[in-house]
Amino acid sequence: MPDTLKNDLYLRALMREPTERTPVWVMRQAGRYLPEYLATRKRAGDFMTLCSTPELACEVTLQPLDRFNLDAAILFSDILTIPDAMGLGLRFEAGEGPIFDKPVRSRADIEALPVPDPSDELRYVTDAVSLIRRELNGRVPLIGFSGSPWTLAVYMVEGRGTKDFAKVKGLMFSEPDLMHQLLAKTTDAVIAYLNAQVAAGAQSLMVFDTWGGVLSPAAYREFSLAYMQRIVDGLTPEADGRRVPVVLFTKNGGAWLDAMADTGCDGLGVDWTTDLHDARKRTGDRVALQGNLDPSVLYGSPESIRTEVRRVLDSYGDGPGHVFNLGHGIHQHVNPDHLAVMVDAVREFSQKD
Repeated sequence: MPDTLKNDLYLRALMREPTERTPVWVMRQAGRYLPEYLATRKRAGDFMTLCSTPELACEVTLQPLDRFNLDAAILFSDILTIPDAMGLGLRFEAGEGPIFDKPVRSRADIEALPVPDPSDELRYVTDAVSLIRRELNGRVPLIGFSGSPWTLAVYMVEGRGTKDFAKVKGLMFSEPDLMHQLLAKTTDAVIAYLNAQVAAGAQSLMVFDTWGGVLSPAAYREFSLAYMQRIVDGLTPEADGRRVPVVLFTKNGGAWLDAMADTGCDGLGVDWTTDLHDARKRTGDRVALQGNLDPSVLYGSPESIRTEVRRVLDSYGDGPGHVFNLGHGIHQHVNPDHLAVMVDAVREFSQKD
């Protein structure tokens, strides 16, 4: 029998059902701003060992829930697990971020890419999902996730982080058919990966399109949104007798929220550059909205944090369908006490009479 959720506010909000208050969680809520996370990572020895050891991934996933009154847990992993499982040689260098030793640059490279089997090469992720779900014991829902095909392709082609996107955009413009071949294969991998997370116990899904915002409107629709549409269409719609809602998030994608809502997803992440009132007006209450406090607000005073929390809640307005979050991931050097101020303010200000 599936566990009974003691707190299902997050799932109800994504389905735009009435909730007694606005649920809240935070992107990167298990991460480097927490001293307990740093201690576990030191014990692991390196980041990929932390990600690929289910017991450690479970431990850090639960850490923020023990410290803050959050309404969802998100699997601790990395968006680059899929290309790593494709054999591209992922490593992390201090001060450099992720690096692939075998970037994808040619037709032969792309044709040689395997679609990883989630029950084999990515078994450590699904094992972590199962363990986290068991340890949560219905405390809050568990969110699974993946990077979007376009975002994964950026890293796969560039081989590392980039500021000008020269190699990936060069491929996109010079050989669009080849880029579509890479995106199609990556999309197949993402669908299998996310469905495996649902089978293992994930109760909601999120697709992080970190780099969709660097594209022109036409290129975004062709090379990013079209493949997220395929993902939405290919996902397991229900588990444990209830819908598994999916949220799409494109950083700097405020101009395309209406088109994103057309995919049939259940929710959209909104970064802090778009007002929630405008986002809600443009999407016509077809989807829930998640966000969208500027992460840098958490560097401010407790009073200023409370003021900005109220501003975000007011910008969404009355009615169901809002999940409070930052507009992107929490910053590494934020004081954890300031996140507690934010979470408590959301709970206080949004409580229905």
